[in-house]
Amino acid sequence: MTTGRFTLPSEENFAAETARIGELWGADAIRNADGTHLDEDVLKLGKKVYSAYFPTRGHNEFISKHMEQTPQIYLLSQRVLAEADSVSIPYMQRFYSEQLQANQDADPKKYWEVIDRTTGEVVDPGNWDVDFTLQVVKVSGAQPMHEYTVTFLAYIIWDPVEMYNHLTNDWGDKEHEIPFDIRNPETHQFVMDTFRKWLKDNPQTDVVRFTTFFYQFTLVFDEKHREKIVDWFGYAATVSPEALAEFEKAKGYQIRPEDFVNGGTYNSTFCIPSKAQLDWIDFVSDFVHENVKTMVKDTHDAGKEAMMFLGDQWLGTEPYRDGFEKLGLDAVVGSIGDGTTTRMISDIPGVKYTEGRFLPYFFPDTFYEGNDPSIEALDNWRKARRAILRSPIARMGYGGYLSLAAKFPKFVDTVTDIANEFRDIHEQTDSEPAQGILNVAIVNAWGKMRSWQAFTVAHALPNKYNHSYYGILEALSGMRVNVRFISFEDVLSDGIASDIDVLINAGPYNTAFTGGDVWNDGRLVSIIRSWVRQGGAFVGVGQPASSDRPGRFFQLADVLGIDEERYHTLSVDKYFPEVVSEHFVTADLDKGAAIDFGEPVQNTFPISEDTTLICAEDGQVQLAANEYGKGRGVYISGLPYSAANARLLERILFFASHNEEKYAAWSSSNPHCEVAEFVKAGKYCVINNTEDPQSTVVYLPGGREESFELPGSGIAWRNI
Repeated sequence: MTTGRFTLPSEENFAAETARIGELWGADAIRNADGTHLDEDVLKLGKKVYSAYFPTRGHNEFISKHMEQTPQIYLLSQRVLAEADSVSIPYMQRFYSEQLQANQDADPKKYWEVIDRTTGEVVDPGNWDVDFTLQVVKVSGAQPMHEYTVTFLAYIIWDPVEMYNHLTNDWGDKEHEIPFDIRNPETHQFVMDTFRKWLKDNPQTDVVRFTTFFYQFTLVFDEKHREKIVDWFGYAATVSPEALAEFEKAKGYQIRPEDFVNGGTYNSTFCIPSKAQLDWIDFVSDFVHENVKTMVKDTHDAGKEAMMFLGDQWLGTEPYRDGFEKLGLDAVVGSIGDGTTTRMISDIPGVKYTEGRFLPYFFPDTFYEGNDPSIEALDNWRKARRAILRSPIARMGYGGYLSLAAKFPKFVDTVTDIANEFRDIHEQTDSEPAQGILNVAIVNAWGKMRSWQAFTVAHALPNKYNHSYYGILEALSGMRVNVRFISFEDVLSDGIASDIDVLINAGPYNTAFTGGDVWNDGRLVSIIRSWVRQGGAFVGVGQPASSDRPGRFFQLADVLGIDEERYHTLSVDKYFPEVVSEHFVTADLDKGAAIDFGEPVQNTFPISEDTTLICAEDGQVQLAANEYGKGRGVYISGLPYSAANARLLERILFFASHNEEKYAAWSSSNPHCEVAEFVKAGKYCVINNTEDPQSTVVYLPGGREESFELPGSGIAWRNI
């Protein structure tokens, strides 16, 4: 058993068990769980002490006297049908009144917006009034059979994360924690003074774990206490009359309520970002950065480390945006649920180290009688391990309430094994990443700003309809390739870097991920075409490079050899060439096995009989390749994550980039097993990504082979 690189959560009245489990797991650091503190006996264990710190909650004695200084959010009412020339809109309907309260202090005529959703026209403020008692907006001069909404300002009167924890853990009559907004000078002073006093009062703290800073991502509940709007990237809760005024002064124009709710989408990451949205992100980030720097400096002046949790009130501190590295943070910790979320944390630049909070969370929704949390722990570890080998996080740990986990001995033993293996990986590799063979770039509207964050909800949960795209990221997270994220603007301004082997565009039509109208810019199309013709590789997934223009839907259909029928050319015959029986990209698939392409993309067809069809069923193309000058295009309809699909994508990348000859070395005969080469350490390892025993042959440089028998979740090390 080894020790170190492990952070253990603890709580009151649990010192003896904390010491026992801490020894089993090799913990060298300890932190307090949410809503708890560490006992003196725990502090005496001699471990590094993390203290969770919430800058903008936990002080009801102050904020309850200043409720106008709580954070605010723009909310969109339900659509209401006008059946006459007047209509009443109950704006708080389906919102949770214990979380949200309409702002009755600021002039609604100035800050609210009523829209005829049938026409999209804004209703003149003279034609509507607010009845705060009945909580309705009364609209006159309405058009019958038109739908109307009101976008209104609301105070957030219960911290959403504390509320989630409260409801999940059934905390009963525990006082609700009220959040506050530091944009108000009085609140700002209180927050900074309180923090400086806390630093003096907590000399035992070695690491201040900021959870997080000032603005909560969009997390809104309905009247039945259910999650109504969850957007980990949402800036809806960063607004206030003060912020709106400062924005107008800084940017030179007035931002609208509609710019926040965007027809009910609340500007999800799927939406192509507008100028107003990007400007608001910049505006909020500048404010947050300034204040984060102050708190980090105070932390360092007190002789402590500053760690940011990538979650909760993290808006304005997006770690891949320019300027993050100047905040002075020592570390970032974030929740890890799979390989993609691991890379989201481990790739963060500008900090001394990164830490992963592994799942499951020690909450009663997982740790209950009859359940086996070790199953989730091992599944989580196997997915994360793939990514750790490619981009190591420095530390690991868990979150929640240790007293719950302690009731499950099998889980405790499982984590013991995981922690030892995690430390062994660092020991074997000198904490260096495995060797990448290809350089792969993913192009979308967000670029590096949201590296590894496409299609993510949180905790490795994709949205319902995007498994086919999230799977691409998950496969790449542990693949022997180097991954970067670039934007369409990057391509337009700088072209495609000479070291990029493969460019990927993946996602559904008219989203930030495929680009929408950006493909109407002929310069973008020309740059990519030229690059591929000179030997580059373009891989399109789903509805790539799509824009609904006459004659073409996929604007790079000539590169991919595939387009999608939009019903305008049904009278033009289309002839499918024969599907090839064998191909390099499918060589590792079991003969006759069906490929899981996820949600189908309808009406795809080859634009030429020269297109190589690899899989085309039910009159649709699922997988195809196309020669384009000296380069290649490959089309995939979708690819949810699985071992077989990860292997398929890996072969696609090597084929598309004309690197088939490089594929064999450091590959495995069994798709359930993967190989990682560590050049500096002079070692390689083979991992079993399943819970079952696996046999595999590893192909080494020079035609050498080595056979392995791996137990479930096993790993084997060899010298090169």
